[in-house]
Amino acid sequence: MSTPELRTLTRVTPVITGELKGKIDRVWDAFWSGGISNPLEVIEQITYLLFIRRLDDIQTLAEKKARITKTDVASPVFLPGQAHLRWSQFKNASPEVMHQTIADEVFPFLRSLGAAPDRGT
Repeated sequence: MSTPELRTLTRVTPVITGELKGKIDRVWDAFWSGGISNPLEVIEQITYLLFIRRLDDIQTLAEKKARITKTDVASPVFLPGQAHLRWSQFKNASPEVMHQTIADEVFPFLRSLGAAPDRGT
């Protein structure tokens, strides 16, 4: 004797809907119109932007802590003269200025992070 197989119908609900989907579509369109159509390249570029933003967040948190404790910033990510490399500084620049800043200054800065053990990152 065999028992009848129970089948359950499950509804698959999209994970990304509404406003978030619209934002993702706008980002994808921006990359596409800028000449980047490979999804892996898009993910790579977004990863770089998120990373530099996170570095800026870390620096901002360290600055707040230093202000509260009335001490110097411990292990600063950005040294004096590098404020223009911070996400908070270039995020509202024109696309041309942002591209030039990232390509000519931010990427070399990121490469230098791995080569400079005294930077604290």
